[in-house]
Amino acid sequence: MSAFSIFTSSEFSDGEVLSLYESVGWSAYTRDSELLTRAIRSSSFVVMARNQDGELVGLARAVSDDATICYLQDILVRPSFQGAGVGRALLEHVTARYAHVRQTVLVTDNDPEQRGFYEAMGFTEGLNFAPEPVRVFALFR
Repeated sequence: MSAFSIFTSSEFSDGEVLSLYESVGWSAYTRDSELLTRAIRSSSFVVMARNQDGELVGLARAVSDDATICYLQDILVRPSFQGAGVGRALLEHVTARYAHVRQTVLVTDNDPEQRGFYEAMGFTEGLNFAPEPVRVFALFR
């Protein structure tokens, strides 16, 4: 298993963030690297994972009012570190930081592995809420 460390500092270079997002194919973010780094720096909470050499291998960021809602905007792990517990560690840091808020929300791709990961982390898809399902709406531009 690959060794990594988690940091709540948002110290990063623009190039290493761009490399991480490119490694997972998130081209909607990488088209405008200045916008991406501004978004990360403006987030309410950022947690990063670095390998033993200091390379950025994972990142999660949240936007929150710190009272009732936490929106998990991004959680990504460099492919060579996927399956090593990095995503779990990042998500645990975010959920611990916002344990006091009523809702933690995320929007993700329709990938069965992602669904399994988020369900294992305690998330429920809107249609599966009991006793009544909820609707989740999003507007993408």
